[in-house]
Amino acid sequence: MDVLNQTRVTQFVFLGLTDNWVQEILFFMAFSAMYVLTLWGNILIMVTIVFTPCLSTPMYFFLSNLSFIDICHSSVTVPKMLEGLLFDRKTISCIAQLFFLHLFACAEILLLTIMAYDRYVAICAPLHYPNVNMRVCVQLVFVLWLVGTVHSLVQTFLTIRLPYCGPNVIDSYFCNVPPVIKLACTDTCLTGIPIVSNRGTISLSCFLALVASYTIILFSLRKQSAEGRRKALSTCLAHFMVVSLFFGPFSTDKLVSVFYTVVTPLLNPFIDTLRNEEIKSAMKKRIWKSLKKTSSYTSKKNT
Repeated sequence: MDVLNQTRVTQFVFLGLTDNWVQEILFFMAFSAMYVLTLWGNILIMVTIVFTPCLSTPMYFFLSNLSFIDICHSSVTVPKMLEGLLFDRKTISCIAQLFFLHLFACAEILLLTIMAYDRYVAICAPLHYPNVNMRVCVQLVFVLWLVGTVHSLVQTFLTIRLPYCGPNVIDSYFCNVPPVIKLACTDTCLTGIPIVSNRGTISLSCFLALVASYTIILFSLRKQSAEGRRKALSTCLAHFMVVSLFFGPFSTDKLVSVFYTVVTPLLNPFIDTLRNEEIKSAMKKRIWKSLKKTSSYTSKKNT
């Protein structure tokens, strides 16, 4: 039968993580807690940085943007997954999720690259770092969102333009390009080439830039004092751990996907703050001030 005469599939069905209702409840409770912690931790970082004058530096500006992206990246997939676990609603049109998933993933990889360059300037050119214009940082963030949008539009357009007229079941809990194009009722080789090229170019370019930045940083540490090396390594280690999580071995396995979409956005705020005394101190003051306001409001209300 001619592909054009077949019914076009517009809704896709997820198989989800499991069919066992007990496991679904356990997963729902665990992932709900992780998602709430992700929101709370990243929002706290953003609020602390925005309302603390001493944190008005490029490093913390980029860190607040990373927290925002982590919230968005997690919110693209986790709420839909939780809905499927609790209410067994596992259908989706995929277009919006595909677009935003690639938008925030691309934005994050570009931001991590910019943050590596920021660390390079701070460590290798410390005298120039205080003079870095924040307008340049804002422009860099604007560019990463622009590139992310173009990348996402390319990935989404090339995927949705394919004809889907047969099976509509995705062995996952969210829409991603590889499992979706497998369901197309046509040869996807020609479409797969620009999709892989587009993703590969951005990933490889950012990876090489990250490697170059950290290589130069490591060589420059030989000229610094022991205390300078300790501070530099402490600052870079947190960022390097986040980068390692993001560039870890890719797999289409559902449990590995859970790690990248649920666990990684949760780990990022803890990794970035636990090794940073400035932001830890500012967060403690912010929490203590909020608790005092709440206590004062409660006391006045009771009287």
